[in-house]
Amino acid sequence: MPKSLRRRRFSVQATVSLVFVAVVVLAAALATLIAPYDPDHVDLQNVLSGPSWAHWLGTDALGRDLLTRLMYGARTSLIGPLIVVIGSTVLGLLLGLVAAWRGGWIDAVLSRVFDFLFSFPAMLLAILAVALFGKGLFAPVLAMTIAYIPYVARLTRGLVVAERTRPYVQAYRVLGFRGSWIAVRRVLPNVVPTVGAQSTLNFGYVLADLAALSFIGLGVQAPTADWGSMINESRGALMSGALLPTFVPAAVVVLVVVAINIIGEELSDRIGGNFS
Repeated sequence: MPKSLRRRRFSVQATVSLVFVAVVVLAAALATLIAPYDPDHVDLQNVLSGPSWAHWLGTDALGRDLLTRLMYGARTSLIGPLIVVIGSTVLGLLLGLVAAWRGGWIDAVLSRVFDFLFSFPAMLLAILAVALFGKGLFAPVLAMTIAYIPYVARLTRGLVVAERTRPYVQAYRVLGFRGSWIAVRRVLPNVVPTVGAQSTLNFGYVLADLAALSFIGLGVQAPTADWGSMINESRGALMSGALLPTFVPAAVVVLVVVAINIIGEELSDRIGGNFS
């Protein structure tokens, strides 16, 4: 861990957020072991029942246990943003490093590509991808990955341009080290912490976007448990006065996004940047 992240303890808000996110991730990973029911088990005798010892958070319009579906839904709701963040961060780091380090026409071409991608909102790209590849998780994840690459690449490029002027880079050049070795082995590790903090913030944004796509029926499809699709499925129950089937998954989405943003802000402040 960089020294800048070890200078002081995390704030109370960041610590609580870390614990909450860890609990959500653990529940998703151990859902098959700790979930009380099958996520697709239909019990028409307990439709829209309230919290009880048998169903701690109640049931939905088909009598399915909400707590169980939340645990299983965490898998699809978290794996999508994780793939987007990893893919966009790796590709953005590489493209930003190449653009800043090589300069010239390569930098100009890549910068124009980034500007072109910036002109398309992530949600619009995701909807276009669904139209081309069909509904599900693959198309939105692919589109979101492409949409978030320029954000990471632009940040990486700016950081690498600043690093190139530092004395240690010139010292390595004088000692005869190759430019590619300096860029990958010395410059890149210095910009990764800052890019990682931004990617943490991106995780929350992507999670909210993918949940919105599932809500409008373009993401994960029923009966697969997903937080966004759970909100969509419970709209009829909401009109009947049953609040929990809608409120519970919506509250979890909001809390996870807020927790991720708090963690990202904490990392950004410690590293010395503010990228919100």
